[in-house]
Amino acid sequence: MHCSSPKMVCETKIVADEHDAIPGSKKESMMWSPAALNPAEAKEVRRDAVFIREFERADQEEVRRIFYEGIMERIPNTAFRGLRQQPNAQFLYALLTVMCFYVTKSVTLTCCAPLLLVGARYYYSRKVIHSYLDCALHTDMADIEAYYMKPTGSCFWVAVLDGRVVGIVAAQGREDDNTVELRRMSVDSRYRGKGIAKALGRRVLEFAVRNNYAAVVLGTTAVKLAAHKLYESLGFRRTGRSEDYRLPGMSRSPLERLFFQIRYSRYRLQLREE
Repeated sequence: MHCSSPKMVCETKIVADEHDAIPGSKKESMMWSPAALNPAEAKEVRRDAVFIREFERADQEEVRRIFYEGIMERIPNTAFRGLRQQPNAQFLYALLTVMCFYVTKSVTLTCCAPLLLVGARYYYSRKVIHSYLDCALHTDMADIEAYYMKPTGSCFWVAVLDGRVVGIVAAQGREDDNTVELRRMSVDSRYRGKGIAKALGRRVLEFAVRNNYAAVVLGTTAVKLAAHKLYESLGFRRTGRSEDYRLPGMSRSPLERLFFQIRYSRYRLQLREE
């Protein structure tokens, strides 16, 4: 099993329910500027008292828990909901089902074939995502201070509500193209729908502006449409997509390739012209 360097992994988990556009954006194209919360959002923040601060060593256990639980949610999402994004896999599974009937002449076995195929998807989704988690938890998520707090141009934040860490996000600067990558965003499932994901995203954008980065980029394998709506509401625009992305930790065996496919989308928010 091979674990890619964290600098090469653009895997970002974002969970959100908010679809409203960020106020104060320059225009609908690729530019962004910091903006104050509108009155409705300000009232919501006061009521929920969400506080975003930099990561501290004492947060490590809760941060890893939120990250772990967020990634584990992708097992059923990838296995079942993600199949709708894979027309080639749908065609192949239908063909295998027809071949099952042609070979066995058994209606019972043919009816069971789709269930077996979906079961295999779940098994391999679980296997691959566990491998990915093992890589992440032994690289940057094993020592957040070393990977995000000490290097210049990078940072890690937590969202705190009632004294509890309920959300996380990281920013990792890239000197080669003067961009910062938004990474590791996740919100505790018990505290979603409060605008926490959007507030975390804004913190990364503000960090990028203060540090004179030209753009913010991210990559995601999120299946849920809400995550992509969140990026768009923050001003991101999709710049590319791969239908057969290779997650860190994948073995790419024939069976794994047959039963695990995942769509990878790249987003970019231009902060200033180079």
